[in-house]
Amino acid sequence: MKESLLILILVSILSACKSNNEPATIVTVGNNVKIAQAVELLILSPDYKITDILWTQTAGQPVVFLAHTSKVIAFTPDMAGTYRFNASFSREDGSKENIEHSITVSSEQSYISARLGHAVLEGNKVSLRASITQDLSSSSLVWQQVTGPKVNFTEVNTDGNYAVFFDAPEVNQDTLFEFSVTSGSHTDSVGIIVENAELINTDSNDTAYTERLARVFPFVESSPYADVLADCVYSNKINFNRTCTFNTLPLIAHDTTTPTVDDIMDRVVVSHHWMGERFREFLENFDPNDDFKNLLRANTAIVISYDIRPSYYWVVSGAIHLDANYFWLTPDERDTINQAPDYRASFGSDLNFAMPWRYVKNNDYTTTYISENLRTNRAPEDVLYGLTYLMYHELAHANDFFPSTSWSNLNRDQTILSAAQQISNDTGYKSDQLKNTHPLLGDEMYALAQVRFHGMAATSAQKAYQPSDVSTFFSAEKAPQFYNYSSLREDYAMLFDAFMMKIRFDISRDVAITNSPRSVDENYIVTWGQRGRIGDEFIKPRVLYAVSNILPEVKGVESLINNLPSPIMMNIGETWSENLNISTLTQKQTINKTSNQVKKRRFIQHDFYEKPIPIK
Repeated sequence: MKESLLILILVSILSACKSNNEPATIVTVGNNVKIAQAVELLILSPDYKITDILWTQTAGQPVVFLAHTSKVIAFTPDMAGTYRFNASFSREDGSKENIEHSITVSSEQSYISARLGHAVLEGNKVSLRASITQDLSSSSLVWQQVTGPKVNFTEVNTDGNYAVFFDAPEVNQDTLFEFSVTSGSHTDSVGIIVENAELINTDSNDTAYTERLARVFPFVESSPYADVLADCVYSNKINFNRTCTFNTLPLIAHDTTTPTVDDIMDRVVVSHHWMGERFREFLENFDPNDDFKNLLRANTAIVISYDIRPSYYWVVSGAIHLDANYFWLTPDERDTINQAPDYRASFGSDLNFAMPWRYVKNNDYTTTYISENLRTNRAPEDVLYGLTYLMYHELAHANDFFPSTSWSNLNRDQTILSAAQQISNDTGYKSDQLKNTHPLLGDEMYALAQVRFHGMAATSAQKAYQPSDVSTFFSAEKAPQFYNYSSLREDYAMLFDAFMMKIRFDISRDVAITNSPRSVDENYIVTWGQRGRIGDEFIKPRVLYAVSNILPEVKGVESLINNLPSPIMMNIGETWSENLNISTLTQKQTINKTSNQVKKRRFIQHDFYEKPIPIK
């Protein structure tokens, strides 16, 4: 008996040694790679962990791959030929290893491409998308799973069948998943590696993030906070009762009240390195008044990740979290972002009105929307103002919870969350004080906002409201936009971002009340609308309160607000699009309509998201 047991133990040891000696391998999915067809290389190492991964290209026409420290790289070759790559990494025992792999790209042009192969942790959200030529139709696309444990595609309203979405299932070791997309005789495959991860404690009410977060890392490796950044602000290990203290991760203002770009970049956490590069470029090139450097002082960190949608600020970590969709400049960068639609997109779909909004300058949109199906670059200016108003808005939240008057009084031994809760108990937040001194009184609008922005079920009375009813509720109120009624915090932030866009860039915000189209061919017809509503005499005192408290560095703020132009009324009965041309332009001003003619425009109902403070 003992001899048999000894033999079994020896066999187990030998099997383990043999398993640990088996080398990692690089695999590809699909055959006959074509020009303009995405291809991925995946490191499979199911028997032992590997770290310190670094991919390099050693032969062939140079290609772009943006996850060079991941187990998976993906790229799109634009020339035929042989391409060779090297992957170096460290094994569990500390030894180093290098493996090479080559692929051959044929001279045939691709009609269809499945994007984008990558590595994810179990539970991560995954989106895959097909690119097709004009010869194919999106309605003919068929997605199928080829290998790996079964996943469940999430049904969403997408443009044709371009995209599929799913949550990566639980696995015990690194597991390869292969998917195919087909249109007629044309097909392509894409591979995903799902990695085993530590279980999330979903049974505890103290777990901050109960959905799997992407793996992130400090953008600046030498940052003095590199060892704590990710764990303090974007980790499934964050517990409401054990958040980081200011001693561990202080506000930027605790280190300096005149931060440089380098100071801020030391606090940046990303899922892909290019995201940090784009954020740095934004701060260097588009912050001439130091607004964002000053507003960022009330933050502990900046998180930019492929799985953040929508953007938000959260007082639990004291960090701003930004959707990477605001930063991409190339199709390759866009490919790395999860493209799942905002989960709130269908909220309030049974209401009989809509309240579209937009930022405009010189009677034109300030941002260019590029359809996911167009593989084209965009210039920083194409997204500049979209990112700008997002930053003003989300950073207003940070300076609501931690205003400049509080920085020197914060106890560094306190956790970030408990410090915020103490401010709430002692004085209330500035947004609370706004309600006390300049309240909104529209009960109907508050109730409708719960339906549109928070997913509450509409009552029969709310379903019966027509645009004319909502115009009566809203037009006499002191809110510049519908979203102000979403919460006290959002009301405060909306006042600030509208003012800053006007005084810094002469950009105005439109808001209207229209019908609720039931098909893509139906127009939004304006029942009531205004441009530049913050210039309303009844709203100006609320704007002054918000701006004075959020960013005291704005010089002459009272005079600036007093000189805001009166709102411009929209033309009733005309479409939302036709009402783009309601401002009077001087002769020297020109209108750039090129982007409006070429790019498809969309009405975005939700751009912001309030992640509320936990109630303890």
